[in-house]
Amino acid sequence: MRTERFHMERDVLNVGDEVDIIEGVLPMAYYYTIVPALAMSGNYTTRERIQSRHGKVVRKEEHNSTFYIFAEFEN
Repeated sequence: MRTERFHMERDVLNVGDEVDIIEGVLPMAYYYTIVPALAMSGNYTTRERIQSRHGKVVRKEEHNSTFYIFAEFEN
């Protein structure tokens, strides 16, 4: 299992929610979006890519007016 952090502007996800992600491609990196456009990850290198496309929210943190979601994935 691996836990990854996603940035969320609106408080729409909670601990225990199951999420699906899609992968975006940049010239030298990859990024992930919790669909339908609820939260976005930072950039990852090729060897850091997330293989699983389904996960579960295990933690949520609020910082000022923004939220961080931590989702757990199989790989």
